[in-house]
Amino acid sequence: MATVICITNQKGGVGKTTTAVNLGYFLAKDKFRTLIVDFDPQGNASSGLGVNKAKLKATMTEVLIGKAQLADSIVETKTKNLWVAPTTPELANAEVEIANMKGKFAQLKNAIKTVEQNFDYVIIDSPPSLSLLTVNGMIAANYLLLPVQTEFYALEGVAQLLDSMKLVKKALNPDLKLLGVLATMYDKRTSLSVEVLAEVKKYFKDKVFNTTIPRNVRVAEAPSHGVPVGNYDKFSKGAKAYKDLAREVERRTGKRK
Repeated sequence: MATVICITNQKGGVGKTTTAVNLGYFLAKDKFRTLIVDFDPQGNASSGLGVNKAKLKATMTEVLIGKAQLADSIVETKTKNLWVAPTTPELANAEVEIANMKGKFAQLKNAIKTVEQNFDYVIIDSPPSLSLLTVNGMIAANYLLLPVQTEFYALEGVAQLLDSMKLVKKALNPDLKLLGVLATMYDKRTSLSVEVLAEVKKYFKDKVFNTTIPRNVRVAEAPSHGVPVGNYDKFSKGAKAYKDLAREVERRTGKRK
């Protein structure tokens, strides 16, 4: 059975998609069969994995509205053990379409159930908002992973997100847990980064991952080449950090001792 992880933060620009793509890549490199579900209408995870959107038979839009099975949308990436269920901006329209449907909150969960026996991990890249899509991601997941940028206002909106998690847990997904909080765009040379990380640790305590993701030009460049950073420059600081994160995730989800 797959472990389903929803990567979420209602703030944009915190490294959510970058984390989904690169965590997925290193889990796959560790021989875990991994599916990334691109559930953000911007479709950046699909682009960052080199998906040719013009050739897709089905996307998460069709899956969400019930016109295709999730298995029909899954595409192999260039990395062994790594697949993606891609999306396009049309997903935003699908969100409006399912708003009046019965079972609108469980569409993604039901879709993932049809393929989960084929994977060790399913990673959901959710949109930067507290939308119906994000709630679908939370309901489908066993765990939430929360990337937090180590800059001013890092914790702004986090309380609201955690309230939403509590509501989802209470009403619709009692097994949902916070897997961890990931400090991204960290620069140990600046006192601001150091102070914000200390604040995040004070708030979340042992839920904060030991790994921090540094500001790294290689991480920023990789998506324009349609590959994860480990494929683009495996010796970069960013690649090493995401490899370390994958090992932490494997331990926290009980798949590595």
